[in-house]
Amino acid sequence: MTDLPPRLSTAGPVARLCLSRPARRNRLGIDDITTLRAHLATVAADPDIRVLIIEAIGPVFSAGFDLDALAGGDIGDAEDGPGGIGAVASALAALPQPTIARLHGNVYGGAVDLALACDFRVGTAAISVLMPAARLGLHYYRSGLARAVQRLGPDATRLIFILAEPLDAASLLRLGFLTHLVPPAALDATVDALASRLVTNAAPAVKGMKAAIEALATHHFDPSRFAASLEAAHKSPEFRDALAALGRARS
Repeated sequence: MTDLPPRLSTAGPVARLCLSRPARRNRLGIDDITTLRAHLATVAADPDIRVLIIEAIGPVFSAGFDLDALAGGDIGDAEDGPGGIGAVASALAALPQPTIARLHGNVYGGAVDLALACDFRVGTAAISVLMPAARLGLHYYRSGLARAVQRLGPDATRLIFILAEPLDAASLLRLGFLTHLVPPAALDATVDALASRLVTNAAPAVKGMKAAIEALATHHFDPSRFAASLEAAHKSPEFRDALAALGRARS
């Protein structure tokens, strides 16, 4: 089976970041985490990329951080956890482009944080999520817990992290972990349709509102930065063209 580091590819304005170690259930080792951070920096710096899809090959989306490294004592620091995996999720959440998690298979451990860092999470009825940290006696890192509380609220975070039982797709949709639940045959079409819609939306407005939503959720809202972002969006060619089109439609 394929056993490669995470791969970044682009097709026009759509980038795809693929976890490519199916024989290892797409567990993430230190080298994989380093590669992911480099790929995310590449995406963040490329204004031609309008949306990022994170996906995986094999039956499992990802089993999270490499258990062998964890057993060897790599529990990381309090902020970002084993191997610094939380820093990958934080970089993913901070991207200026909107992000989509294509969840075709089960999501475990640190991969739960990676999925939560995405703006949209599309899964099928076949998936489940398990956060085994409490079973292992592992205290989860701060950035991941904060992200879960911000995205899902404290009650859902308790169900996932403290109860430590698998949650099925219907429960994940109810809790807000999944933004879209679709049949397996519709997964790719749904992800592609979301990406297409995001690409056609005006980039300055999307970028500004995404940043503002993240700042509001994390209580780091800067009114002056928000005002500058709003002004830039309203001075953009996309906004001027849209107003002109509205005027023509009304005449």
